[in-house]
Amino acid sequence: MAGTDDEAVASGDDDALYVLTAVLLTPAKFPSVLGDDYPEACAALGLVPLADGYGLVLGQDGDGSRWTVVIDDVSLVAVAIASWDCGMEYDLSPDDRTMVAALPGWPLAVAVAAPDVPAPHDPAPEIAGQAPLRPPDTSVWGAAQRRLGADEIALQWAAWREQIDESEFADSSTGTTAPATGDDESAPGGEDEGSEREPLSGVQRVLAEAHSYVDTPPPLGRVRSSFAPGDARTLRADGPGWSLVARTDDIAFVLLDEKPGEILPVGRGPELPGLLEALDKIAVRPN
Repeated sequence: MAGTDDEAVASGDDDALYVLTAVLLTPAKFPSVLGDDYPEACAALGLVPLADGYGLVLGQDGDGSRWTVVIDDVSLVAVAIASWDCGMEYDLSPDDRTMVAALPGWPLAVAVAAPDVPAPHDPAPEIAGQAPLRPPDTSVWGAAQRRLGADEIALQWAAWREQIDESEFADSSTGTTAPATGDDESAPGGEDEGSEREPLSGVQRVLAEAHSYVDTPPPLGRVRSSFAPGDARTLRADGPGWSLVARTDDIAFVLLDEKPGEILPVGRGPELPGLLEALDKIAVRPN
């Protein structure tokens, strides 16, 4: 999702921003590493959660300093991302009138750098005017890494799904068996009864909170629905300390802050299909 080497925003060389990548910040699609919902992700950047959202353009100036340019032309950024994903060049050059803010630093990790400028670094304090943005710490398990894990499951659903032995995962209504995990090393160990009850109680808590979203709509973006093969949808729901990823025609996966590295599958049973259908009806969808 990177731009071309010579892309720049602004007219003068001193003020030019060499574009490295861009992301959407909208109710239906935002960097989930920044928060459980759209308002929370906006708050991480000090932005008002506009209904139409923003585009975030990440790059370096001529001095190599990291900058995040926030624009309100969401469609422009969406077209640029789609072009880059297809391997095509796209000159992302927003008009100055679309610029909402220029924030020092990057809120996300960027693995590339602009050529022929100094290595990426934060702007000097007298230039930045505020503390630079920095990516959330994902080196240890916590909310940010939990959400990134859910992102990965949603992207690689088939790979995760084929690892599941359906005789070993939790039933959404009874919770009578211990849930399996996607990583044998992180699975609950042994036959200790308490080790089985604890993850199951976590799963039941998540399902109860997800049910509550149907009756009391959560903050915008807490529940999102995106394309899946066939007539299905991929659902993503988040809440305090948990993330849920599901296919409307299949099972669900739960990740918990208190269970580092564990992926807890939830069988369909008699209740999950209805819950997923109800969540899909209240979910935010991409335009």
